[in-house]
Amino acid sequence: MIVFVCAGCGAEVTAPLYQVALPAHAHQKYGNGVQLPVLMEPGTFAVESETWGSLWPSRDAGAPDAAAALGIHASADGMLSGDVTDSFVIAPGDTRGTVLIPEKTSGYCCGLDGTDGPNMACEACGLPVASRIDDCSLWQAVWLAPNAVHRHAVGDAGPAPLPWADLTAAAAGTPPYEPITSWGGRQPGLHHWWSWSPQWEAVAGRALAHLLAASGGRPVSVPHGLTAEVFQRTLDALLSADGPTLHAALAGPNLPAPDTDTDLLLVPEHPQTGETWAPARGTSAYLVPLPLGVWLWLAFPEPHLPADPPPQVLPVELLRDDPPSPRPDHLFRVDAGVFRHTLLRLPIACDPWLREVLENLPAYVRSGLF
Repeated sequence: MIVFVCAGCGAEVTAPLYQVALPAHAHQKYGNGVQLPVLMEPGTFAVESETWGSLWPSRDAGAPDAAAALGIHASADGMLSGDVTDSFVIAPGDTRGTVLIPEKTSGYCCGLDGTDGPNMACEACGLPVASRIDDCSLWQAVWLAPNAVHRHAVGDAGPAPLPWADLTAAAAGTPPYEPITSWGGRQPGLHHWWSWSPQWEAVAGRALAHLLAASGGRPVSVPHGLTAEVFQRTLDALLSADGPTLHAALAGPNLPAPDTDTDLLLVPEHPQTGETWAPARGTSAYLVPLPLGVWLWLAFPEPHLPADPPPQVLPVELLRDDPPSPRPDHLFRVDAGVFRHTLLRLPIACDPWLREVLENLPAYVRSGLF
């Protein structure tokens, strides 16, 4: 277990935490005025090892060394995202001994967005140590400043990573659509509607970047059903129809071994370690990582979602007659920000056809593809 302490005075600024994988939607900005929940589970932290944030000149703007140092390989607009790395993210409720900095409370309309720099200080010595994020359309979190905190091991070790068999037996799938809450409806207060899950849109953005990178521009087909509903429309729009089609399949624990001629495998990643599942006998297929909850729903889809979950836990057999939840009234759209962030950090993003995809991304967004 880890406790983060102030680099200035050594005071504890978090509860004891154990490390998990960084969620794919950690930096997602979703919609306008949407109320998003807390990013991290209580008692956990994750490390952001990639750059995300401030703008840097791209290679075309004459700064190839800076871009390469950030692991960024292409740009479509002359500027690149690249903030400090190795920052730590926790749930807001896991902070200890901190206070808000009144003059650093920037935000769009509903809360704090952290654009003024760290807005939380160590209560003991006043050193700025973290940024509280809770503005609308952003996942609620506290990002600890890497140069202002230190990690200290405390108590017993955190939970050991579960083997895949135990993990899949205990984990629950992440539903593909859910009720979304925002401010700004015609009536005062909160406004609700059913939509595709923001997490799914972010996950699809990351996975799509890998699918394109592995395709070489050739057409890609994914399994029918929900997987095709999420990916196929965008793949068909971005990839050429010429050349042999590459085939993608779902693979992972409790699924039959994939065919040897499968080119891409959509596989789960371990939520505790971030490790990508791979076949025991190895494979030459390109592995496309998916968070376990999303992968579980694609691999073992639920029959339906109850529209109004009961207030107490009921036996599964009593939920069968609940009406299915309303489906979204629009086609699935991939998160453009997560897609762009992921693709820019893949070396193949320098290929001309992928640079063209990045250049046309605003048009794809306007068309409803993203």
